[in-house]
Amino acid sequence: MALELVSLDTAKELAHQYGYWTIFFGIMLENAGVPIPGETITLVGGFLAGEGELGYRGVLASAIAGAVLGDNVGYWLGVLGGWKLLVRIGTLFRVSEERLLDAKKRFSENAEKAVFLGRFVALLRIFAGPLAGIAGMPYPSFFLCNLAGAITWGSIMVTLSYFVGQLIPLEQLVAGVTQFGIFALLAFVAAIALPIWLERRMAQQPSED
Repeated sequence: MALELVSLDTAKELAHQYGYWTIFFGIMLENAGVPIPGETITLVGGFLAGEGELGYRGVLASAIAGAVLGDNVGYWLGVLGGWKLLVRIGTLFRVSEERLLDAKKRFSENAEKAVFLGRFVALLRIFAGPLAGIAGMPYPSFFLCNLAGAITWGSIMVTLSYFVGQLIPLEQLVAGVTQFGIFALLAFVAAIALPIWLERRMAQQPSED
């Protein structure tokens, strides 16, 4: 059943049956931290709008509303109990609390960018809200970055599938967007890991007399 939930055919079937509610709940649950294909469902909604089955404005409003609400849920889950859960997970994988605190600090320094741009990054779209709550990002800043990111991301995804979906197969469009998200994730990880690696390497080098 889990595999069916992430399939494109299932997303199309749900969108056919429940319309805007599928788009709203799909992206809301993904942004709240549930690993379901909210982005794929949004692309399907834009495609169906281009086919005339759904309205463009309705799909866009559903995607933005679901994204904003979902990230807010994730944020408050992170505030209320995210840190304790993260420490427990870190213990299972033998990651010290000191390293987690360092990661928390680094995320806090780039929280606004992570929340806004994270929607275009695979996995980060799911965890940006909870991580912002764990990092103690001020809620007003989170809300504004979250809203701006949701509007930007929703507008691009829905408009892209609305127009481009009429020129190329939907499967090809979804695959291309997914590949971009994975590439963005690799770039994001490299941007964080490389400075840490360089910093540790410099610290290990003997100082010159």
